[in-house]
Amino acid sequence: MSASPPPPKYENAGPRELDALALARHAHRLAQAETPPWLHLDVAARMAERLPIIKLQPKRVVQWSAFLGATGQLLSDAYPKAEQQWVEVTPDLRARSAAVNKRAWWQLLPAGSQAAVLAPEAVEAGRADLVWANMCLHASPDLPAALKAWSTALAVDGFVMFSCLGPDSLVELRAIFARMGWGKTAPDWWDMHDVGDAMVAAGFADPVMDQERITLTWADGEALLRDLRALGGNLAPARFQGSRGRTWRQKLLAELESLRSGDGRLKLSLELVYGHAFKPKPRLRISAESSLSLEEMRAMVRRSGA
Repeated sequence: MSASPPPPKYENAGPRELDALALARHAHRLAQAETPPWLHLDVAARMAERLPIIKLQPKRVVQWSAFLGATGQLLSDAYPKAEQQWVEVTPDLRARSAAVNKRAWWQLLPAGSQAAVLAPEAVEAGRADLVWANMCLHASPDLPAALKAWSTALAVDGFVMFSCLGPDSLVELRAIFARMGWGKTAPDWWDMHDVGDAMVAAGFADPVMDQERITLTWADGEALLRDLRALGGNLAPARFQGSRGRTWRQKLLAELESLRSGDGRLKLSLELVYGHAFKPKPRLRISAESSLSLEEMRAMVRRSGA
């Protein structure tokens, strides 16, 4: 009997658990915010600068986590003739995207047109030329399932572009919490190499991954905490579970003073992970019995008639 093949590398990377209740609570709060998170706006612009490397002009663009991704205007400018679909995981965010769409808050689309706002399960398989997912993968409770959903949505030769936080984000804050016995500051976010392995397992071809490290600075601890709260919140199941009253907050503000650098400002670092990949043609395995999903058969028929 031959030995079973080793599991993919990403499966050995350990659990990446999120607190489901905290995730829902933070999504509800962010859906009520006046604007998407400030960091998401900045990363959206950084991602859009990478679009010229892709020569394909998509006819259908699917934006995953559209409101929080904050890329509506940029994608509309890049692909003015493309059909836009906005995907939101929670009812709160779907309602917010629908309201933004109705008001044309960003003046995204040509007169008389609107983006469709959909739940993930309502996205038609094999029709998107571009799946765009800005700053949402690190907040996904099931990364392999999220990648598979993107692959399913894409047509053959379509491509995905995404960004997320990497595991070296907020390392300075992590050190403070470890010293004070306050639990984790954030979940154990995925390393970009493990994300690349998971993309291959999800059916993508030759994923390209890279990272960028940025340093953020603040004049005081109150401003730092406000900005971190605007990004969402701590989704780690092993976060600090004790009372978080005024005394705890004052201790936290005092500990944040250790982040001051020579210029007198508090500093934290973030690791931004970027990735893109194409969906290849389905590969038929020659065996005594072969089977294809309905979505794969449709993709092959469309491809042969192109």
